[in-house]
Amino acid sequence: MNPEATMADLKQRLTDEMKATMKSGDKKRLDVIRLVLAAIKQIEVDERIELDDNRVLAVLDKMVKQRRESISQYKDAGREDLWAQEEYEVTILQDFLPEALSNDEIDQMITKAITSTGASSIKDMGKVMGIIKPQMQGRADMGAVSGKIKTHLNT
Repeated sequence: MNPEATMADLKQRLTDEMKATMKSGDKKRLDVIRLVLAAIKQIEVDERIELDDNRVLAVLDKMVKQRRESISQYKDAGREDLWAQEEYEVTILQDFLPEALSNDEIDQMITKAITSTGASSIKDMGKVMGIIKPQMQGRADMGAVSGKIKTHLNT
């Protein structure tokens, strides 16, 4: 995805993908794309706004996180059929997210944020997260990032 893409571009890309998927007859993929568009529309109607790029990324990120949590629960319950569906949905959702950050990139961003905020203890976690979250939205698992920040601040 083009990092300079505007919200209209991302939302338009989802809509275009929905149309192309309808023509191709891939019902499973179509269902996932429709879920994303419905989630976006629901927020827009509830809040009477048009979502910007960051909010759409947050919606996609949240949907991926929910599915990852479901996968874990389904694996624990031995429900391979359900976890396979959730994994499929994650792969479709990731098609619309920016490229994931590597561990090295995440560590560099954390170190830079800690340095720029002057964070020295776990009490400063909010400052660091405030800088990092917008930069990593949709590009990293924020739960894992939070753990890495704690590790950096505890050393």
